[in-house]
Amino acid sequence: MLALGGAASSLDWLLDLAGGVDWQQQQQLRLRTDALVPLRRNLSELEALWRRHLEHQDPLQYLVGICPWRDLALQVAPGVLIPRQETELLIELAIELTGPDSAGRPLRWADLGTGSGCLALALAQRWPQAQGFAVDCSEEALVQAKGNLSSALEQGRLELRAGHWWQPLQDQWGGLDLVVSNPPYIPTAIWEGLEPVVREHEPELALNGGSDGLDAIRTITKGAIQALAPGGWLLLEHHHDQSQAVLALMEAGGLTELSARHDLEGVARFACARRPR
Repeated sequence: MLALGGAASSLDWLLDLAGGVDWQQQQQLRLRTDALVPLRRNLSELEALWRRHLEHQDPLQYLVGICPWRDLALQVAPGVLIPRQETELLIELAIELTGPDSAGRPLRWADLGTGSGCLALALAQRWPQAQGFAVDCSEEALVQAKGNLSSALEQGRLELRAGHWWQPLQDQWGGLDLVVSNPPYIPTAIWEGLEPVVREHEPELALNGGSDGLDAIRTITKGAIQALAPGGWLLLEHHHDQSQAVLALMEAGGLTELSARHDLEGVARFACARRPR
């Protein structure tokens, strides 16, 4: 018996990604409970993964090694943040701000704190002629990103760079047309109270943003005016209650055309600004 407790949606996810039984097939099985379906992994393997998730709070994405994100199937493993659905909107925001035609297309862009490489991969696919840079200070994250970004890396249109925020990009300062980042932004006290499936397994480095959650964002906004090209955009994801604080940091850093953008639930989750032309 596979269902041993836990969220039904999580079990559906496991059956889809590990078992190969997609959502449509699952709906059909609810109507025809006697139907037989082939499984990508046998039932005992699926049950073992489910038990490990329930008993040890291991994220299912780590156990399966895959995380669906946009139209991508990303490799994920311990040591790298599991991409969230709301972060997909950073890509939509980048496309909106740079315009649909080639006139606004960035020539150089960067993803700060790339993690799994999800944002970098989506940007590289969107602008195959542009030069991209994916930055992270975690060796584990860079290994994971390298696997997800292998095609773009081999074609020479994307580089992985190790280090903290702007530092690895010094040779590009003043020439970046677009920079996106989903930095650690959860205040320490809130991070300490997160569910074990997140707090005990996903990297603190990618989640804990310091006492007020703004440590990384301060560094990014302070260096943006020097690193961005004239007219270049900075797009940030932040905590649900940080919108005004992040916009103030952007303004203090010399950026203009500030605006807050909302996630799918109507929460101000993103901030964007640009270097004056």
